[in-house]
Amino acid sequence: MPGPLRMRRAAMSLITLLGGVSLAVIPAATVSISSRLFTVEEQGVLAVAVLVATFAGQLTFAVVVESRLSSAATERRVVFPLWLAALSVVTAIVLAVIPPNAVALAVGLPILIAALEVGRGVSVAERLDRREIAASVAVGLGALVGVLAGFAGQQWALIPLVAGIAVATCVRCLPVTHRASRPEPAVMGWVVADTAITGVIYPLLNTMILALLGSADAVLFTSISTVSGLLAIPLNFMRLRLLKEHSRLDIVVSGASVLAAVVALLVLEFTGVFGFIFGEAWTGSATLVPLLLACAWRAASLATTIPFAALRRAGEVRLVTGLRAAVSVLTFGLAALGLAVQSLSAVFLGLLVAELASAVVYEVARRRRLARGIREAAAAGRRRRRRTITTNAAAARRTATSATIAATGTDPSSWGVHHSVPVIAPARSPMRIGISQSLTFVSFDSSLTIGGVPSAIQWKRWSCHSKRPVRDSVCQSGAASGLTESGIATWPKRSSLR
Repeated sequence: MPGPLRMRRAAMSLITLLGGVSLAVIPAATVSISSRLFTVEEQGVLAVAVLVATFAGQLTFAVVVESRLSSAATERRVVFPLWLAALSVVTAIVLAVIPPNAVALAVGLPILIAALEVGRGVSVAERLDRREIAASVAVGLGALVGVLAGFAGQQWALIPLVAGIAVATCVRCLPVTHRASRPEPAVMGWVVADTAITGVIYPLLNTMILALLGSADAVLFTSISTVSGLLAIPLNFMRLRLLKEHSRLDIVVSGASVLAAVVALLVLEFTGVFGFIFGEAWTGSATLVPLLLACAWRAASLATTIPFAALRRAGEVRLVTGLRAAVSVLTFGLAALGLAVQSLSAVFLGLLVAELASAVVYEVARRRRLARGIREAAAAGRRRRRRTITTNAAAARRTATSATIAATGTDPSSWGVHHSVPVIAPARSPMRIGISQSLTFVSFDSSLTIGGVPSAIQWKRWSCHSKRPVRDSVCQSGAASGLTESGIATWPKRSSLR
């Protein structure tokens, strides 16, 4: 790829990646606005609702986007479903019209976040960078105005937030020139099961925190998870790109973005911005250590995403689902141990250890899959070489011809010998046209007709020849003779089968 084009592509990837901040700010903006509009008990319920909505968005994303990107036998094309866009816009209008209500917001959040997840996923996977930039700006401006209105104590603070989501949804569902690929049903089942097993952990974990530690810790867990989710933006971007095709450029851009995001989060923590945004739930607790552990947990996903995407791209959905199930059990167990000591720091430490362990598991599985592929390719190469070995037509090595394919007629005089030397030359992918034959030389007994009498011909059959009944074969060269019924004698000539 030329240098200027490569730089332009990297710049557009970076801009699209940064646009993912708009997706991460929705949960944070919701928690921030809720802290000004609702009671502490309602805030605790909404904190759980935010993670439930995120889980619902992940499931919808798995059905609409990831299942198609993981179907290796298709073109892997995705589009934004119009039904989801319409449902999201209607939900945004309802939330904007009614007075602030915690229950209505908890019910509407899964729909809004699902539309955001799917819309952004489609734009990133199909490289619709321009419309994604416009949609991200709409979401970001709506969230900013809503948070500022919440600081001012305005009851309409939720209206800009949901309005920005509605505008972004309309932009992302604009028509495209391609059609969505049909996902393989088995692949979709495994991908959805994988997402469900993995994603259900965090809403369940926060529900346990709400029940055991109270509303304040549940809100703080959601706040820290949301803030550290800024690191998940480049990781999700990289996963989408790697599911479509491997790209070192996207890996480098995403890795640098993760590092920059960690620095930005620490600056915001030390300057007190998070305390200003999230209010008493943040300022009333020690947050530096949990935030550092949460950032390390998110950053460790970089080592997990690369082998995970490689396995998914290779179509190993069953293997990935099994591995994710085992890792999810480990993750929940370690996080529950941290919860048992009633410490959010211990909970995030458990999540970090589980993420590192999963990175090792996925990498081992990827290497085994690669080694198996190399062995299978080598075995296939040996089989192809065996088919190209020249075989002699000596009488001592001949076997009796099956009666169903035996030639008919009488033997002609012994003029020449047929000697077949097929050379199998794969000129194109076997998935397109199979094997091409060329340079076949023909010259053995029973190869010609004499005096216009049809005579028998028996061709050697190779593994790549089509199985057709053997017929009497005649050929004619020169002017026709009055005594010739079916042809005259011909000398063996070179023929080419393609």
